[in-house]
Amino acid sequence: MGKILCMDTATGICSVALAEAGQLMAIQETSAKNLHASNLTLFVEAVLKSTGVPLARLDAIAISMGPGSYTGLRIGVATAKGFCYALNKPLIAIPTLKAMALGMRLQFPPILTSVSGFTLQDEAKEWAYCPMIDARRFEVFCAIFDANLHEIRETRAEIIQENSFRQWLLRHPVVFAGDGAEKCKPFLMNYQNAIFLDQFNNSSNYMIPLAEEKFQSGTFENLAYFEPFYLKNFIAGKTRVKGL
Repeated sequence: MGKILCMDTATGICSVALAEAGQLMAIQETSAKNLHASNLTLFVEAVLKSTGVPLARLDAIAISMGPGSYTGLRIGVATAKGFCYALNKPLIAIPTLKAMALGMRLQFPPILTSVSGFTLQDEAKEWAYCPMIDARRFEVFCAIFDANLHEIRETRAEIIQENSFRQWLLRHPVVFAGDGAEKCKPFLMNYQNAIFLDQFNNSSNYMIPLAEEKFQSGTFENLAYFEPFYLKNFIAGKTRVKGL
């Protein structure tokens, strides 16, 4: 059982949670855009202060490893590594989409049998969760997990079209959520088995059970070589500064 600081900067949400033995102690988060760099360490300070836990008493640092925003991931991983080096603490990396799927399952568990007036015939174990992160235009970062959070379709960058996820949606209910899900609605809403969680927000709170599991098993990252899971190469935009 450990005290683990969980940080998520992979999406538009900047979120920091402190947990002990897999239980939430305190959390700070915001959806304010482009403020991850200025908010992250302030949120860390706030959750530690509210619980009376000094940095030195942390047992590990957990970071949401991506995929997601290139800049957000760089900010989060750099900050996490800095804490780990300074405090001589282990680093735990949590796949962003898996943490999101856990949060989706908590909000919409597979034991439900009725959605929007129609009955779902599938067994609970056949439900699937598809977290989506906006990757601009009609592309999303996504994966598909079963009700036990086993990845049944690998993480990929996908351009959404009418036949996207067809093989899954014809077989069983698929729950979609995340900041990439809204733009997929026009392509998928005609499938009866497509379920959208419109009010879902990513959160470091969903990292806690996964971080505790890795802590107990001693699954830590190599600080010198760990890099975020970008999934796609970063492409810099053209500068707007004259003369450059």
